[in-house]
Amino acid sequence: MVANQRLETLDSVYVSYSEMHSLRLIESPGLPKEIPMTRAFSGLGIRHAGHFTRLKWHRLRRSFNDPLFSAEVMAEGFRLGASTELDLRVRSDGGFVVLHDEELEGETNGHGLIRQAAADDIRPLRLTAGGHHPILSEDLASLLQTAHPEALLQFDMKDELAVIGERGMAHLTEYFAGAGSSIIISGHDLDLILAVKEQLPSLKRGIDPTDKLIEIYRENGLKAVEEDLRADLAGRTEPDTIYLAWPLILRAAAEGLDLIGLCRDAGKLVDAWTFNLQSPDEGFDADEAKHFTALMGLKPDQITTDEPIATERAWAAIDG
Repeated sequence: MVANQRLETLDSVYVSYSEMHSLRLIESPGLPKEIPMTRAFSGLGIRHAGHFTRLKWHRLRRSFNDPLFSAEVMAEGFRLGASTELDLRVRSDGGFVVLHDEELEGETNGHGLIRQAAADDIRPLRLTAGGHHPILSEDLASLLQTAHPEALLQFDMKDELAVIGERGMAHLTEYFAGAGSSIIISGHDLDLILAVKEQLPSLKRGIDPTDKLIEIYRENGLKAVEEDLRADLAGRTEPDTIYLAWPLILRAAAEGLDLIGLCRDAGKLVDAWTFNLQSPDEGFDADEAKHFTALMGLKPDQITTDEPIATERAWAAIDG
């Protein structure tokens, strides 16, 4: 997900810098320092005010220059111990492929629904961006064996449990039950997350209530948002991480509700998605600097971005 692509959807909950400043949520970061482009940045995370925030490589990207869902970038993330994310779609044979869209033509040179294609149908295809072959779940399981102990890979499940079915769950169990803390499985379908809890209890779990919370905010206000999120935190899925769009986090904070703090008090981690720079080589513009400073002040555990290296570099320019 890319929060910047949903600004129209999130417009009513988007907080301006002037509002945050008047509520003393942020301090002005001042003029950026000059940070040499040659300085080495890993894109792994940022330390600020005694708190470490991981930077998650959205769609297996260190940069918008990287192709989507590249095995090469994933291997580099595994080597460094990065937090990375990919999307999974179920195939007709019960396995999975690393793709976002429901249909093959969305991201590859193939055609038809992914759930109607088997591994042999998908393996020869190439992604339209980058020309590389799609990653199948069987290959993913092999690559995971090389991962650094600190590496974390998020499986963002794009199909519901009703589509994945027993064969799909059996496949996940066969190939990933032993992955332990290296994998976190997330999705909008709480029935799927419950099935993961029951059948793959050693894997971490995450939920994303953002869309639901936005609708609740519009219809019933912030108090109702707090009540619903508290219910999710105490719910049967027992999530390890809560995924929240960063504009929603800042909107709530501007009105006095610290969503990150609420989750942390319940023993949950928070991923703020998806913060991308408009001009990565140039660093933060004024608004980006103000928003990112406000977000860092709330101490998220992780920030999702397609530009982790540029984000780390941009932050160094204003935070030192």
